[in-house]
Amino acid sequence: MERRSFVKMLGAAGVAAVAAPAVIRKASAQDKPTIALIPGLTADGFYVTMHHGAEAAAKAVGAELIYQGAAEWNVSLQVPILEAVIAKKPNAIMIAPTDKQQLIAPLKKAHDAGIAVICVDTFIGNGVFQTGSGDADFPISYIASDNLLGGRMAARALAKAIGEKGKVYVSNVKPGVSTTDQREEGFKEEMKNYKDIEVLETQFNDDDANKAAAQFQAVLGRAPDLAGVFGANLFSAGGTANGAKQAGVTGKVKLAGFDAPESIVPQLKDGTFELTIAQHPAEIGYFGFIAAYAHVTDNPVPTAIGTGFTVMTGANIDDPNVSRFLYKSS
Repeated sequence: MERRSFVKMLGAAGVAAVAAPAVIRKASAQDKPTIALIPGLTADGFYVTMHHGAEAAAKAVGAELIYQGAAEWNVSLQVPILEAVIAKKPNAIMIAPTDKQQLIAPLKKAHDAGIAVICVDTFIGNGVFQTGSGDADFPISYIASDNLLGGRMAARALAKAIGEKGKVYVSNVKPGVSTTDQREEGFKEEMKNYKDIEVLETQFNDDDANKAAAQFQAVLGRAPDLAGVFGANLFSAGGTANGAKQAGVTGKVKLAGFDAPESIVPQLKDGTFELTIAQHPAEIGYFGFIAAYAHVTDNPVPTAIGTGFTVMTGANIDDPNVSRFLYKSS
């Protein structure tokens, strides 16, 4: 079932919905479902905004939301939190897995305990669920941005900004993170359409902005004609921007970011960033919760729901239809 059909079925126009969808059987007070949300990390506006979306959905349907996560993106920190949440015996767990392989076994424990698992933002295995094959097939649904498309969008916009010629590279977190893997893949695939653009080796920064800044300066030293960089997540983009500032090339080397904290507004306006790709995390949280609620109240849900993007630039960031997709800090 397509996302559009699912939304129509729910009768929900977005995170502002204020009534329970008619098609979903409302749980009684005695069996009110409990649904947990475990983010990739709590100290990130993306997941703060996702939490707001899940809260709106919980209020709309009258279900209980548990929100618990680690302050850092780290498998060794997320797994104990997952185990603690499993011990609370919620009806369903929404989770942004911090590794697509290492979280399979811990999440299988939840599934084996009768807890429905839904992946939000990131996924386990290959992200294709309920096919009857593979050891990571058990999640009910995957709700997220189309990260391949997001990478392609960043590539097209960056190519235009550099006049479709020059050297670029991707600043990324580390291999094995489903979302950023796909953004890099989409970016590189799209850049193949520009014969005068050379894509240099990806720089992996382990989600460390300081490391991303140092890597930018190292690449610039090797390639002083560097034209642009794509930061595949918040810390990669922010660290790269700091590196450009320290090297005195802000605005000269064009930067495309991914994700949209409120703090990026002045950086778009002053030319630090040419653009950033904003996801819609509130929608991810909202539709993820609704999908979980639908499942635990014996209603069918699609195995995948895609949410959209908004391209933000210095020229459009004051437009309310654009700025409303900035991530909340609290």
